[in-house]
Amino acid sequence: MIEFDRRHLLSGTLSVSGALGASALFPSWARAASSLPKGRKGLDELSGDQIDLVIGNANFAVEGRSAQSIAINGTIPGPLIRLKEGQNVRLSVTNNLDEDSSIHWHGLLVPFQFDGVPGVSFPGIKPGETFHYQFPIRQSGTYWYHSHSGTQEQDGHYGPIIVEPAGEDPVAFDREYMVVLSDWSPLGGHMIMKKLKQQSDYFNYEKQTFASLLAGKGQTLEQRLKWGKMRMSAADISDVTGSTYSYMVNGHGPQENWTGLFRPGERVRLRIVNASAMSIFNVRIPGLKLEVVQADGQNIVPVQTDELQISVAETYDVIVTPTENKAFNIIGEAVDRSGMARATLAPAAGMVAALPALRERPTLTMKDMGMGAMGAKAAPMANDKTMDHAAMGHGTEAPGSTDMAGMDMPGMDMGRSTEMSGMDMSGGGPPMNMRDTRKLPPKSGTGPGVATVAPMPVDRIGDRGLGLDDVKHDVLVYTDLVALEPGKDRRRPSRELEIHLTSNMERYMWSLNGNKFSAVTDDPIRFARNERVRVKLVNDTMMSHPIHLHGHFFELVNGQTNQPRKHTVNVLPGGFVQFDLTADEPGDWAFHCHLLYHMEAGMFQVVTVRPLDGDAA
Repeated sequence: MIEFDRRHLLSGTLSVSGALGASALFPSWARAASSLPKGRKGLDELSGDQIDLVIGNANFAVEGRSAQSIAINGTIPGPLIRLKEGQNVRLSVTNNLDEDSSIHWHGLLVPFQFDGVPGVSFPGIKPGETFHYQFPIRQSGTYWYHSHSGTQEQDGHYGPIIVEPAGEDPVAFDREYMVVLSDWSPLGGHMIMKKLKQQSDYFNYEKQTFASLLAGKGQTLEQRLKWGKMRMSAADISDVTGSTYSYMVNGHGPQENWTGLFRPGERVRLRIVNASAMSIFNVRIPGLKLEVVQADGQNIVPVQTDELQISVAETYDVIVTPTENKAFNIIGEAVDRSGMARATLAPAAGMVAALPALRERPTLTMKDMGMGAMGAKAAPMANDKTMDHAAMGHGTEAPGSTDMAGMDMPGMDMGRSTEMSGMDMSGGGPPMNMRDTRKLPPKSGTGPGVATVAPMPVDRIGDRGLGLDDVKHDVLVYTDLVALEPGKDRRRPSRELEIHLTSNMERYMWSLNGNKFSAVTDDPIRFARNERVRVKLVNDTMMSHPIHLHGHFFELVNGQTNQPRKHTVNVLPGGFVQFDLTADEPGDWAFHCHLLYHMEAGMFQVVTVRPLDGDAA
């Protein structure tokens, strides 16, 4: 097992020697960018068995705004790495920053020593040093890579990966393009994090006003008073918004308009990667149907749709077939509707399509507060018969049912409640305790970092996503995903593991089961090698969380016989999702929310799978 200091996991270590000049007394992100080389907009392409990557500072500009950023081989995003299933690759990564860095190969199945998470799988890459990642390529599909050191990912440290299949590709297409969605701000990751810690809604300029109330927009007065009493805002959709972000496609802002060419009638494959730090996007191409053929690099039964929501760190491959000799917009609208990423598909360079207006900003509802089951029955899982509940010690309770045992009813014990406890949020029904910590798993933290516990979380695996419930066209949902081939492990899970996503949003505290990650007191989530476990993620917060497990794919419990395999799943506010995991990759792995500042603030844990190769069983 690699020796390391986990205390350096969530922050890059600044290396400063006495011989350096006075400018070196400031971290790289705080220095002027004018003297740095200009960062180019991706995408260069690299392939072969030996690939060299150099991480360095660059002056990057988007639509008239510039700042010091981080480029890989001089570009943002970093170069497209094209690999082949079955090859052995050596990736030599040189760190030219003045702080530690790293690269995590997001979605690739690699030995844990090469997973690229400082403090978990390796010590990181020191300034001026080169680290050699070497591993076999065991899969095909669309993936990406990014830093796992501090906030470097926000500053441009990311890039795409394509792994071509060893045999025939089941997806037929005539040409392909990478579509890397991301967010960028001249403030830089360190300053954004600082402002969020000082004021959690610092970037939220889209709050409800008295004028909107008079106009009958958004919440009613009664609803606003209830939310105000809880010191929560129904407009709190995204922590960081278009007030500071430029939303990009392949490093280009909306007006810079990256363009991919086509011939009418061609099948064009778009490999869409959400490489943003904090932004969930609603993706559509007005005038074209999207044929979704892959999710998180895994082939699925093709499904037709008009729009999809792609959370941070997810990937979707879609086929579009434009038949008209005109330009089409590729729209990545931020989930809070504060801006959009935009690119163009066109038969000739210079052609553009009229940009659609941003749609109306969504607001959170009682369902997003974990009260979605009120007035309606919580939806059971369609395939809950696959679980041997008796063997798991759960009697006949279905894993998709709503647990009413911990619900506060009249006469309930309010001993552990806060000012939210006992509030009548039901519209005339019994009061509910918004902080009934008895609903949390054993050993959960119950201090100030847990401001709310969802009273009645429901299965939201089939929901469209925030802001898309009422659109008049088709929207992709997780229940649409069907694996093209059945999973290799058909065993029933032997146990259930429930993990709650917790927070105090006002104080910008984020955690798992009420426990903020600390490398010093880390108590990892433990799996026996090759055991089959059903994991239930319960979102007690009022924000969506893309939860990512390193080193593994899991199967979403979505009602399909062939459950789709994913490495990242978006858990909607006040809801839960379930997945079946075969813990067949030994080692220590990161498990975290992929919203960068949530992870940095503590929504992170280590998963350990034992025994390792060579250890006694």
